[in-house]
Parts: sequence; structure tokens; C-alpha cells
Amino acid sequence: VQLVESGGGLVQPGGSLRLSCVASGGTFNQLAFNWVRQAPGKGLEWVSSISLSGGVTDYTGSVRGRFIISRDNAKKIVYLDMNSLKPEDTAMYFCETSEGVRGQGTQVTVSS
Repeated sequence: VQLVESGGGLVQPGGSLRLSCVASGGTFNQLAFNWVRQAPGKGLEWVSSISLSGGVTDYTGSVRGRFIISRDNAKKIVYLDMNSLKPEDTAMYFCETSEGVRGQGTQVTVSS
């Protein structure tokens, strides 16, 4: 499976963005997905996960209540809706499968 992320950009604190991860090839419906991020000068941080059906989701504490992960199995897309963004959310965001395949990332910058 190949993954392509999009939707990043520059947003002011308190703003919102929707990230998309489009999958091609592979068996999308048989994969769980994660969103991970890497801030400048820091290691990779797990952000959120979603199960095969989308019925089970999980979030790291710093984004719980602000971010929502979802998936459209018919379109083979995984989304990350990010609300009430903070400067500390600034990072490169990556979509990855439960088998460790990762996309090229999309940059999110939260700044006034």
C-alpha cells in the first residue's frame, strides 16, 4: 500500500485543519492506521489510531478532545480533524499503517 498525506498548512492558534491520507494498492479494509508526528528537533510521536472498521479510536493525551480520527473505507482515506490548534502541535504529520508503511508527511505549522 502507498500513502499520500495532504491538508497541512499554516494556521493561527485556535484554528482548525483537516489532514487526509489517501491509500492506493494493498488491502485498505484490512489495515488499522495511525497518525504520528515529528516536531522540529524531536522524535516521532504517536498521535492517534483507528481500527479496521473505524469503531475503535485512541488519542495521545495532548490532543484528546481536540483531534478526531476517522476513515472512509470506500474511498480508502483516513482523516485527522484537528481543532483548537496550539503552537505545540507544529510538526510534520505522517499517516502510517499497522504494518509500518508510512507516507511522506504533511507539514502543520501553528503560529500567529
